Amino acid sequence: MKKIILSAIVCILSFLVHAQNIQRIHDKAILVDTHNDILEQCIGKHLSFDQDLKGKTQTDLVRLKQGGVDVQLFSVWCDGHQANPYAFANAEMDTLDAVINRNPDKIVKVANSKALHKAIRQHKIAAMFGVEGGHMMEDDLNKLETMYNRGTRYMTLTWNNSTSWATSAFEETGKKDLTHKGLNDFGKQVVKKMNELGMLVDISHVGEQTFWDVMSVTTKPVIASHSSVYNLCNVPRNLKDDQIKAVAKNGGVIQVNFYSGFIDSTFDKRSIAFEVKHKAEKDSLQKINPERYYYEEYLFHKYPDEVKALRPPLSMLIEHIDYIAKLVGVDYVGLGSDFDGISSAPQQLDDVTSYPIITKALLDKGYSKKEVYKILGGNFLRVFKANEKK
Repeated sequence: MKKIILSAIVCILSFLVHAQNIQRIHDKAILVDTHNDILEQCIGKHLSFDQDLKGKTQTDLVRLKQGGVDVQLFSVWCDGHQANPYAFANAEMDTLDAVINRNPDKIVKVANSKALHKAIRQHKIAAMFGVEGGHMMEDDLNKLETMYNRGTRYMTLTWNNSTSWATSAFEETGKKDLTHKGLNDFGKQVVKKMNELGMLVDISHVGEQTFWDVMSVTTKPVIASHSSVYNLCNVPRNLKDDQIKAVAKNGGVIQVNFYSGFIDSTFDKRSIAFEVKHKAEKDSLQKINPERYYYEEYLFHKYPDEVKALRPPLSMLIEHIDYIAKLVGVDYVGLGSDFDGISSAPQQLDDVTSYPIITKALLDKGYSKKEVYKILGGNFLRVFKANEKK
């Protein structure tokens, strides 16, 4: 009996030591998430993310710190139906600025690598904007520069809607009457202006022709702020192998998206069955807003037990990271969660406190500490610095 008890104690102690080691590695890493939609949630639901929003959102200021987030790029987003997208973008930026003004000891907006590392040394979250959709600059390069001056450090060239100068993945694959595909001459000017400013060109959401046009024009490394692997989940929002290789050749980085529908190729089938079950509610919601994100968010919050069963295992997210690392190397992959912009993430990834679970999974997969540091944030920091003005 004594041997059994002693063996149990040894096992418990070994487990605790292992858990502490994982937490130390996680805490030492500079954790960067390139895509979080809490600002839109705050605008839409009249919330402030420096309050306790547990149970309401996937993000708040306290939970960002609990998850070990050092650098957060806050998405500035509105859909293609917004009448005044530039004004709306500025309202979302105002939301973050207000939180920063109230919490200068916890979070600060940074303009460059030097300021970013200073914030981390001071144990503050380094904050920047990522404008999700080129429609928000309203075809005006001066507005693009103004958004840069407010702290925008990347712009996703399109959301699901195309602009007058770039076509989206959604429309390139699903719209038959497009007058053109890819970047037109003004679109190429936008990319060049972003290179000049030091604003990262984000190729998440863009169509394949737009992607290849960008790669032929840009003089700086690009990012995919929240995209996953097409070969593992064949949706238009994910990147094909030749695109992944092109990003690596360019010196860029692909920040893997956590959305279940971009991770698990069988998720949509399960999700459709869920929607059929709740068809009456879905149809009434679509009369208010036809976009999928609207009715999906409502139904997923209303039926949490059913939704939990839809979620893929965490291992499937790790497979996307591992796929990119094996295809082009560990230097070209990172994390772009899309928290508060998604209605479903893999099991265990419930909110922004969940990042240590990813660290553990990567270490258990056999990645070294140095490789984990790169994935958690080091790769993005390299690309960020490479885009800065000299």
